[in-house]
Amino acid sequence: MSTTRVLILGTLLDEPLNGYQVRRRLETMGADNWANVAFGSIYHGLGKMADEGLLDVVESGKGGKTVYAINDTGRFEFHRLLMSLWYEIGPIVDPFQVAMTFMDRMDRAHLLGALRFRTDELKRSIAMLDRALGSKQAFGAPRHVDENLRLSSGMLAAQLAWVEEAVKKVEEGDLP
Repeated sequence: MSTTRVLILGTLLDEPLNGYQVRRRLETMGADNWANVAFGSIYHGLGKMADEGLLDVVESGKGGKTVYAINDTGRFEFHRLLMSLWYEIGPIVDPFQVAMTFMDRMDRAHLLGALRFRTDELKRSIAMLDRALGSKQAFGAPRHVDENLRLSSGMLAAQLAWVEEAVKKVEEGDLP
């Protein structure tokens, strides 16, 4: 299932928007931090969902911007997809796990350097997310968007704890 599809349909629930406006709303919600959304795919997604009968074109060509509105079929599809996201546990896809798979292919010094660098980056990312709490509302995001930030921060904190433990294990010769 495409989470981008759910994000686009959900963004259109309140009012018709053009592609740029959809993108801005998703940016305001911080979707670039917690969803795998390629903002360039929004325009393609809008056109495709219009072709599929999920969206209606309300305005075409005004300044080159097409305005889309969600219709009843699109609302039904949004709710169907939304419920499946709530009830299905999917894999958390993290490219870092690919790197972990091959840690035995790195010499100890490079592995420790990479782990220590990752520790610093994770700490910076967690601090950035924590600073963003509450600030999104000033730009129109609903309060519950903070929960996405808290969840992202928590997942990064879990990875940070793992990385810090891994550093100790590598230093002691227990990894890889």
